[in-house]
Amino acid sequence: MAQRVTLRKRTPYNTKSNRRRIVKTPGGRLVYHHTHKLPTSPKCGDCHTALPGVKSLRPREYATVSKRLKTVQRAYGGSRCANCVRTRVIRAFLVEEAKIVKNVIKAQAAKAK
Repeated sequence: MAQRVTLRKRTPYNTKSNRRRIVKTPGGRLVYHHTHKLPTSPKCGDCHTALPGVKSLRPREYATVSKRLKTVQRAYGGSRCANCVRTRVIRAFLVEEAKIVKNVIKAQAAKAK
């Protein structure tokens, strides 16, 4: 017959934050080890893909690691992926070009009158 294992925390419910596994101690007893939640990698704010170069940790653990593990050396680093930054730059450039073309056409129309 299997040995009984008692909970080590007060919460008796099988919730996401109360995960546990049975471990055999060197003394031969079976005890519960409460496991941590697994970290998920940070996602791009635009396309929701995992950000490469940014360490995946639980939210509170980001406070203890260095800055180079939380960001990448680029505009919007650690927030947006490289493809989304590229499209933002191109879009901003094209918007500015459209404004310039609009002003040029306006000036030519005024000159023609």
